[in-house]
Amino acid sequence: MNKNFLALGLAAALLVPQVAGAEGFAINEWSAEGVAMGGARMFAEDDAANVAYNPASITKVKGEVMKSSYTYLSPHGNYKLYDGAGKEIEDGKNVVHAGWAVGSYYVRQINDKEWFGIGAFPRFAMVSEFERASKASTNAFFSKLNGVSVTPTYAHKFDKKWSAAVGAEINYVGLELQKNLQMKMPVGTKIATIDGTTQIEGESYALGWNAAANYAFDDKNEIGVVYRSRIKHSLEADLKGYNTKPDLMGGGDVFGNAYGVVTLPDSWDIGYNHKFDKKTRLELKATRTNWSTYDALNVYFDKSLVGIPGIAESSPSAKNWSNGWRYAIGLEHNFSDKYAAMAGFAFDESSIPYNGGDFMVPTGLRRTYSIGARYNDKKQTVAVALGWMDVGNLDFAGHATDAYKSAHAYDSFTKIASISYQRKF
Repeated sequence: MNKNFLALGLAAALLVPQVAGAEGFAINEWSAEGVAMGGARMFAEDDAANVAYNPASITKVKGEVMKSSYTYLSPHGNYKLYDGAGKEIEDGKNVVHAGWAVGSYYVRQINDKEWFGIGAFPRFAMVSEFERASKASTNAFFSKLNGVSVTPTYAHKFDKKWSAAVGAEINYVGLELQKNLQMKMPVGTKIATIDGTTQIEGESYALGWNAAANYAFDDKNEIGVVYRSRIKHSLEADLKGYNTKPDLMGGGDVFGNAYGVVTLPDSWDIGYNHKFDKKTRLELKATRTNWSTYDALNVYFDKSLVGIPGIAESSPSAKNWSNGWRYAIGLEHNFSDKYAAMAGFAFDESSIPYNGGDFMVPTGLRRTYSIGARYNDKKQTVAVALGWMDVGNLDFAGHATDAYKSAHAYDSFTKIASISYQRKF
């Protein structure tokens, strides 16, 4: 094998992409073909992105392959806020803050039985932004989770029916949270008003693992299972508080450190592939994500934000999300040896309870409709896809420091566009 090609492939796979999720937390947009088929792409032939969708299927790659994918996500949505009596006190919409989900993959067939693959792609990410002067900003006016997983993978083909893979996962998380701090509190015999802005920004690396297996009943029917472990991040961050001291004490800024623990959930993928003939195939996929690991987002400070020891030294936020399912169906049809079309649909349950919602992730159940096309020759493949995600509605309660008692997010959707390029060596 040409060593220069290997070095180039590893470099491409290890490039940490700039990731921004849309109206969600879990990311499934790992290639244009995957977007086109609604994420139901566990059994693709000769596709380096199998490293992400189903590591056991890298045994379907012949030779040495590199791939890059770029997916654009543009979220849109509206909300209404209510006071304790149920009266509407504000309506607004999110600031459109589009982002990219970038994937890089490299797969090499070692021999007839063994394969090596590596990928860099986002499993969890999000970004949301609202007007700084809105009441929603007391909950969150800017939230961003940049995430990327680097997954070196080994796969083995036992016979014509069985293949399996195991891999490590190096997971990076970069978190930034901004909100307005507006609250009243007693200072001596008087009531003081706090009107400031807080920013928490930090990053973390943690380790996980994954395993996968495929079984082919015959030439037309195949099933697969993928497990991805939970990953626990201990996040150390910088704390900045501007004009956070009570007005009776004079305005002031606070700079310190923050600490929190976030556990990204483990998940199971179960897939089925059926080939009607040599040109057309159908995939079904179900994903179980154990969101119950996201029980709280509690952040602790080493300094008091309001200048009074024992007050505002932490930001507790209960989540208590429930475990949920995502279902997808994808269709692929080859018109010829060079041209193919794809279509997909996905249904993603909302796991957010009324008392665990916020403006960081104002996401209801999601329905995604998508189409795509692919061109390939002996050396290269180009694919494009378009998708539209109906995010649905979500009602959630306000927190103690929010300037509202309840919120209703509605008419939310995300535009998706993706392109992939693959090269064989």
